[in-house]
Amino acid sequence: LLPLLLLLLLAGLGLGLGLGLGLGVQPEPVAPSGAQCLEHDCFGIFWATRPFAEASAACEKGGGHLMTVRSTVAEDAIALLLQNRSGRLWLGLRLPQPCTEPEQNLRGFQWVTGDRSTDYVNWAPSGRRCGERCVTVSRELSWEERRCDAPADGFLCEYNYEGSCSRLPPSEGLSVTYITPFGARGGDFQVVPPGSRAVVPALGLELRCDDEEESEGSRWSRGTPGAWPCLLANGGCEGSCGEEGGRPRCSCPDGKVLSPDGRACGSPCAGAPCQHHCVVADGSFVCMCDSGYRLGADGSSCEDDDDCAVVPRLCEQECVNTEGGFECRCHRGYEMVEGHCQPVSRCSETSSCEQLCEDVPGGYRCVCMPGYTVHPLDPSRCQLHCNSSQCPAQCNPYSQSCECPEGFLLDEVSGSQPLCHDIDECSMDHCDHDCTNYPGGYKCHCHDGYLPLDKNRCVKITTPSPEEDEKEEYSGDSGPGTQTPIPSRIPPTAEQLHPGAVVGIAVGALSAALAVLALGYHLAKKRCRPPTTMDYKCSSPHEKEMGLQPVTSGCAA
Repeated sequence: LLPLLLLLLLAGLGLGLGLGLGLGVQPEPVAPSGAQCLEHDCFGIFWATRPFAEASAACEKGGGHLMTVRSTVAEDAIALLLQNRSGRLWLGLRLPQPCTEPEQNLRGFQWVTGDRSTDYVNWAPSGRRCGERCVTVSRELSWEERRCDAPADGFLCEYNYEGSCSRLPPSEGLSVTYITPFGARGGDFQVVPPGSRAVVPALGLELRCDDEEESEGSRWSRGTPGAWPCLLANGGCEGSCGEEGGRPRCSCPDGKVLSPDGRACGSPCAGAPCQHHCVVADGSFVCMCDSGYRLGADGSSCEDDDDCAVVPRLCEQECVNTEGGFECRCHRGYEMVEGHCQPVSRCSETSSCEQLCEDVPGGYRCVCMPGYTVHPLDPSRCQLHCNSSQCPAQCNPYSQSCECPEGFLLDEVSGSQPLCHDIDECSMDHCDHDCTNYPGGYKCHCHDGYLPLDKNRCVKITTPSPEEDEKEEYSGDSGPGTQTPIPSRIPPTAEQLHPGAVVGIAVGALSAALAVLALGYHLAKKRCRPPTTMDYKCSSPHEKEMGLQPVTSGCAA
């Protein structure tokens, strides 16, 4: 028996030496002696003698850092944690420079979070000091500088979280113990951070504070679906909790259904496979699609509709189907203007118009502004125009000069607007016969029996004598020939002929007519003894038609 006890003693000593020398065995993390939690922050106090570096590492191992005291709220938390216990505790302040600066707010120190912001300081009196310095807090809550490698009586840790769970509502006969992620245990927490556990020994129940992404908060839950006993926190039900068959069960209000965890209530559309939209209907859901899509055969997916095929004449010219819609396009030579296809304007491309341009089928034409008309020789230019006997003159305000249309005279009267007055060309005896004046010009007219020779002069129309028109003409010597009427002569227009040419043509035509008539008369006399009867039909005073009427001839065949 004695040798066995000696072996056990030696083994215990070896294990103790191994722990003391750190030979491959890590000590258990230090548990906080106390903790306080606010909505998003928890603070823990650790009464363990450590230098600054080891204290900082212990806080980080629990998911936090040495405490930053930036306001009186943090100071009050320290007072509650100390509970009048004496000792110096490390704070999260360290000097990153060779010496302190007593005149500065933080004396040159920096928080372990890497910043220097604070609304609160409580320094103990101290002068300028150099070397590696860190800060502790005492029972009097004053801040003291000390060497970082010197151990302090303990340290304060700070833990930050996105949310928190409120303590479970008290229930008669039920005690709850909360265990935080950083190792604090107790039943007096008002809030606890996510990841904390609540142990209820009387019910054999353990709950967990979990983050809820959908509700953007934290809530108590457990791994097993369904309600726990209703007397504790309503069984975890979001709706109502009741007994059914001796077991707790959650139920939800109308329009909502139980979530997969059997406790939360959600919309029937939560988790629905609808590709586009989900609509609640009679406690269930119906999938719907965006405009331009139709519901697939599976009742949840959406398929594109060919709008161009479904709706006839959806576009003016061309319709192109797109995913979930359509696009109207125009034929070549057209462009989309405010939702309509319009011919591409030739004016903007090739127009050389002086003033305005107007698109016409196949091209464009130039138009002029009021007071102007298209130039007769150059359709791209405009000239002044007045359609009355008197119009305002067109004046240039910069050069102080005015101008009038052709055929008008400028009348500048001092103190009044310059006017353009029509020139009465008819009073100037430009025309041989009659004259009509109009704004900007005039027109000559010829008397009956005359044709215009040019713009101003007239020429008399020459007419052949009746004797010459009544001559007959026969062809051949054997019997009556084919009658050929002499064509009427239409006088040429004066614009086409020179005066001398008109006279020469008239004389030549008259000579030719006389020669033809003489020849015809000679042949008729030789061929037939009875004379030939002629009828004349006059179609106008200046023009005659001559028709030949044959008579019975006594000549032998």
